[in-house]
Amino acid sequence: MAQEKHTWWKEAVIYQIYPRSFADSNGDGIGDLNGITEHLPYLEKLGIDVIWLSPVYRSPNDDNGYDISDYRDIMTEFGTMEDFDRMLKEAHRHHIRIVMDLVVNHTSDEHAWFIESRKSKDNPYRDYYIWKDPKNGKEPNNWESCFSGSAWQFDEATGQYYLHCFSKKQPDLNWENPKVRDEVFDMMNWWCEKGIDGFRMDVISMISKDPAYPDGPVNDGVYGDLNPYVCNGPHVHEYLEEMNRRVLSKYDIMTVGEAAGVTIDEAKKYANSNESELNMVFHFEHTDGSANSDSIIGKWTYNPPKLSYVRGILNKWQVELEGKAWGSLYWDNHDQPRAVSRFGNDDPKWRVLSAKMVATVLHMQKGTPYVYQGEEIGMTNMHFSSVKDCNDIEEKNAYQQYVVDHHMISSEDMLKCFDAIGRDNARTPMQWNAKEHAGFTTGTPWFTVNPNYKEINTEAALADPDSVFYYYQKLIYLRHTTPIIVYGVFHPLLEDSDCVYAYERTLDRQTLTVACNWTDREVECHVLDGIEGEELISNYTDHKVGVLQPYEARVILH
Repeated sequence: MAQEKHTWWKEAVIYQIYPRSFADSNGDGIGDLNGITEHLPYLEKLGIDVIWLSPVYRSPNDDNGYDISDYRDIMTEFGTMEDFDRMLKEAHRHHIRIVMDLVVNHTSDEHAWFIESRKSKDNPYRDYYIWKDPKNGKEPNNWESCFSGSAWQFDEATGQYYLHCFSKKQPDLNWENPKVRDEVFDMMNWWCEKGIDGFRMDVISMISKDPAYPDGPVNDGVYGDLNPYVCNGPHVHEYLEEMNRRVLSKYDIMTVGEAAGVTIDEAKKYANSNESELNMVFHFEHTDGSANSDSIIGKWTYNPPKLSYVRGILNKWQVELEGKAWGSLYWDNHDQPRAVSRFGNDDPKWRVLSAKMVATVLHMQKGTPYVYQGEEIGMTNMHFSSVKDCNDIEEKNAYQQYVVDHHMISSEDMLKCFDAIGRDNARTPMQWNAKEHAGFTTGTPWFTVNPNYKEINTEAALADPDSVFYYYQKLIYLRHTTPIIVYGVFHPLLEDSDCVYAYERTLDRQTLTVACNWTDREVECHVLDGIEGEELISNYTDHKVGVLQPYEARVILH
C-alpha cells in the first residue's frame, strides 16, 4: 500500500465554538469574540489544534447566525472586526488555528443581494437567487423546508416564489449564476488573506439543485422530501473544483464540508486524496435519529441509539474510505444533542465513565476528531418542560407543525424528543464554574444555563485529576504523539456484539487494540486476553481478565 500523505489537518484535533454560548466578556448575556480570546489558554491546556468558529458574521439571527446579511462584517453582539483580528492573532500565539464557518448555500433575506433581487424581475441581482412562477396558483413544487412548512415563499412584489431550503429568511443562492460564484470566491479569498486557517462549509452538498425541481416523495402526508433533489446535485463537484482552483489551493488551509445526504461514494469525490475539492466531509448517518432508533415522527425520536446501528455506520465509513478519502469524527455539534446524553449515560452515577468510553471509541478511529464545546467536561442535555423553554427555530416549527397544526404527536412526546435530540441541548451556555450563570456571564444569559452547572463545570474539572477534561487532554496528546492513531488502518472486531465496540488499528509492525463496553453492566470480552503491550489509556485503573466492567474502555498498543 502506498505511503499515506502526512498533513497537519490529519493530525489535528478540532474544537468547535458556538460563540453565543461560549463566554460573555461584557455582561450583555451573549457570548462574544473577546470571551473566546480570554479562554484561549484553557484551550491550549486542553491541547486542541484548531477552533472551528460557528458563524460570527453580521446577521439578523433568525437561525443563530446561519442567516448572513454581510459576509465581511462581524455580528454586533459578538464585537468588531478589530476584536476578530485580535482573537485571530492571539489564537495563533497560542498555537491554535481558526477555521471559519462558511454559509454560502443561502444568505439572509436582509443581505444587500436579496434586497435588490426581490425589487423586480429584471434587477441585476434577480438571478442571484432561485425564483419560480406559481404552479396552478400554488408553490412551484411540494418541497418541505428543513425547518418545516413549504420551502417556497411567495413574494407579492413580483408575483413569484423564492426557494428557501431552511427558514423563509434564508433564501437559497443560485450557484448556476457565475456572478454568484465570483462573489463567493472573492469573499473567501478576502478572509484567507486576513490569515484564517480554513473553512467549515455549511450544507455545502446542497448548492446544486435538480434543474427540473420535481415534486418530492411525501412521507408524513403534508409536504414532499426535497433531499433527493437538493443534496449532491448535478454540478456540486464542478462548483467545488472551481472553488478549490480559485481559492482553496492557494493557501495552507483546512476544509470540511457539511454534506447532508452524502453517501460514501459521494464522500470519496468530495474528500478525494487528490485534494481537488475538500479535505473531508461530515456525514450524518450515525446521528440520524430516525434511522438508528425507532423514529417517533420524521427525524424526531426519544429512543437511545442502538450500538449495532452506530457501530455498523462508523465501521462502514472507516473501512470504505481507507486509502481513498479522509474522514471526520464527531459525536456532537451545535445541531446535535450532547454526546454523553445521546451515546453514553448522563446519570450522575455513570456520566464520567461513559463520557470517557464514548470519547475513546471515537478518538482512536481514523480521521480528524471534532470536540464540541463542553463535551470535554461531560456537559449533558437539558430538560424542556414547555415549548416556551425552546429557542431553536427547528424545534418551534416542528412543535407547531406536528403538535398544534396536525395533531400528529402529543405535546409530551414532542418535548421528550427535544430532550433527547433537540438542537437546543448543545446551545446552553458553557459551564465555567459554580457561580451564578455558570460563570458564563455577569448579566442575564441569552439562553437558560443547564441547572447541573454546579457539579459540571471547567473549574471543577481542572481541579480533579480523574475528570473528563484530563481524559480528553490525554486522548489529544496520544493523537499528537502516536502515528498509528492517525494513520493506522482500521479493522473491525466483534461486529455481532450487542455490548462491546472493539476494533484494531495497524501500521507498520504495530497494532492498536481498542475495546469499549457500551453498557452499564459487566460483559464478557476476550479480545484483549493475552495481549502483551502498553496500555495507552483506560477509564479504569483495575481490570478483570475476560471481562469489561460497566462503560470500561481500554486501548493497548502492541
